Amino acid sequence: MALMTFKHELIFKLVISFAIFHMVIAGDPDILSYFIVPPNVTIVDSNFFTFTGMRILLGAAPPTAFKVSKASIAEFLALNGQSVSYAILQYPAASVNPPHTHPRSAELLFLLDGSLQVGFVDTTNRLFTQTLQAGDLFVFPKGLVHYQYNSDAKNSAIAVSAFGSANAGTVSVPNTVFTTGIDDGILAKSFKTDIATIQKIKAGLAPKA
Repeated sequence: MALMTFKHELIFKLVISFAIFHMVIAGDPDILSYFIVPPNVTIVDSNFFTFTGMRILLGAAPPTAFKVSKASIAEFLALNGQSVSYAILQYPAASVNPPHTHPRSAELLFLLDGSLQVGFVDTTNRLFTQTLQAGDLFVFPKGLVHYQYNSDAKNSAIAVSAFGSANAGTVSVPNTVFTTGIDDGILAKSFKTDIATIQKIKAGLAPKA
């Protein structure tokens, strides 16, 4: 009897701990209904809960540059309030997903094919890196700068990422720093370099005509 009591107490504590953990890491507010219907939607049937935007990836020619295909609240309205979203990441040979952050969610990456060098930096500037093979999963903690790099010069890679928010958000470090109009002098001082170098970096990130 005592053993059963101990087991029940342990299970209860685990359930409570999981519930607290879920509340702490949740990126979206809880909703008071099972789902949210946008004001401009008049018919709610199975089609509302179906996203077909990934069909174009099947049989399509592989991209020539890194490509991300998202199923977030912007593309899939039914995700509003569900605290979940998805992305398909395609890495041609020798391509990189540059350093970036997701301010509202952690990212759980599942490598389907190929290999990837991945990493993130914590708030003490400690770098965590790993080389992933097909079948591996890697978690990037919420809000931390991270990247993925396909170092294979001949073969592509593809991964699926899941997020604990319908709108995880993406903040690209290179674009945020160098393409948003921050003064060249401020950037030169911040990176301990000269203005000419900053201008070269900005030119490299400028949209191609």
